[in-house]
Amino acid sequence: MVIVLLNGKLIDEQKAVVSVYDHGFLYGMGLFETFRTYGGEPFLLERHVRRLEAGCRDLGIGYTPDAGEIAWSVRSLLEANHLKDAYIRWTVTAGEGILGLPAGEYDQPNVIGYIKELPAVNIQPDAPGKTLQLLKLRRNSPEGEVRHKSLHYMNNILGKRELSAYTWAKQAEGLFLDERGYVAEGLVSNLFFIKNGVCCTPSLDTGILPGITREFVLELAESRGMRTEQGLYRWEELLEADEVFMTNSIQEIVPVTSIYDTAGTERIIGSRQAGAVTAHLLEQYRAAACAKSSIGE
Repeated sequence: MVIVLLNGKLIDEQKAVVSVYDHGFLYGMGLFETFRTYGGEPFLLERHVRRLEAGCRDLGIGYTPDAGEIAWSVRSLLEANHLKDAYIRWTVTAGEGILGLPAGEYDQPNVIGYIKELPAVNIQPDAPGKTLQLLKLRRNSPEGEVRHKSLHYMNNILGKRELSAYTWAKQAEGLFLDERGYVAEGLVSNLFFIKNGVCCTPSLDTGILPGITREFVLELAESRGMRTEQGLYRWEELLEADEVFMTNSIQEIVPVTSIYDTAGTERIIGSRQAGAVTAHLLEQYRAAACAKSSIGE
């Protein structure tokens, strides 16, 4: 049995229900944030809250997230589910509305906190890296000026289905190009690569999600004296990278050491292990996360 949080109340997941007229269900009007805890404390929560607040404002959803309240709720979820640390998904739906498109804003949203165990993470520096598989499906353009972490995930799900058809790319992450052919992002991650000492990542102009971990890693690299660059990159440029890694809030920084194109041609990155820069950034990231958990966000 898993306990979730529905509008501030802890409840058995089997008993947690929302209206069939919720516009999150009917029209995909809703947002979510995923993050993990370290020592029972959500990492980078203030940043997740700012992104969620901006998204709710843009979508006209009357919800103002409070970092202190969310942190308290997360601790309650951890305790109720007997977990020390966990994967958290904080979801806000538009709430119940008419069967039809509304002209006004939403003033009765539903707020749901989900929890599950964290995936196993190999922390050994010499562990083999992840495989990246190029997808034929292109990253769709955002429906607004910026890509929100919305409930509309059809593009990602279709990409996941395509990924499963590549028999040579087991346990791989799918990689989207944007509609112009520039490298964009993974199914559930942002992309980075190192070339000639420069830490590169696709620009937000490609329509990618402005990831929280992406933002933090850019700051982390710059604080260590690295040059960073956000740009438009072709697939061929990625293949010439010295190091490649992916980021998201749950998996942290994941080294990529093998890349496949859609024909199954493989390119090995480095020596099939995390590169020196990737390993250093991961070490610094985890140190920052553990330091935050010891003093609170």
